[in-house]
Amino acid sequence: MSETVTLHYGAEEGDFHMQHVKRTEPFERTNHYHSTYEIYFLLAGQRTYFIKDRTYFISPGDLVFINKLEVHKTSDIGEPGHERIVINFSERFIGAEHPYFDPALLGAFQHPSHVFSLKLQEQIFVQTLMNKLSQELKERPTGYETYVKLLLAELLLFASRMAERREAPAAPHASPLHRKISEIVRYINDHFHETMTLPSISERFYMSPYYLSRAFKEVTGFTFVEYVNTTRIKEAQRLLKETELKIIEIAEKVGFDNIAHFGRMFKKLTRLTPLEYRKLNR
Repeated sequence: MSETVTLHYGAEEGDFHMQHVKRTEPFERTNHYHSTYEIYFLLAGQRTYFIKDRTYFISPGDLVFINKLEVHKTSDIGEPGHERIVINFSERFIGAEHPYFDPALLGAFQHPSHVFSLKLQEQIFVQTLMNKLSQELKERPTGYETYVKLLLAELLLFASRMAERREAPAAPHASPLHRKISEIVRYINDHFHETMTLPSISERFYMSPYYLSRAFKEVTGFTFVEYVNTTRIKEAQRLLKETELKIIEIAEKVGFDNIAHFGRMFKKLTRLTPLEYRKLNR
């Protein structure tokens, strides 16, 4: 793969991460989610972005906001190759635990549409902030971490105010098929704890299992089973961190009727056993 990395700072699951990449060949992002917030700014190329329960078409100048723990995946459309900047940050990095924290900083992540198409002046403003962030992270002068926080806060407030002005509902679905798959994804998100099979969902939504299987993969980037398991494991992670429930109880609550299968899927997706994950997050 031909890839030029202009900047790579920090880790995706860390307190602050920023990456600027230019690719000239086809690229498809692995399905994933993380405990940090994500800002995605497309500079060149065309992409599709599946976020939470629907697919968006992304063009240069679009700014994308992905809330923590929202499942997402990006893919090529049209000619391969694109250039983009991604920022990930934790609540701790922006001082969410401080008594003077302003919730408005996270306003854009609550908007019904994850994607904002920027006007030219807005694009210039965001690009200027991105350039300043990149310069600070490359040169790391005295106090650069403080300045990075200030620049990020400025970007977040700009986005929050923009979100307030754009109260329109999310952009229309790309096609009736995308709308149908979004309905199915929302159903899975609400009922993942129940017994769920491809034939049963196909019958509920009046589609053949074969057609649903192909369409689901085409629209979301996940197979049906991958998405169901990912949704279940994501909830299991939350329960392991926030409750004292036994692991077997958690497996049952998220829809697994076999503890061994739960353990295998958990380790496949998190690279940890449920017990290791609980210890690490306590």
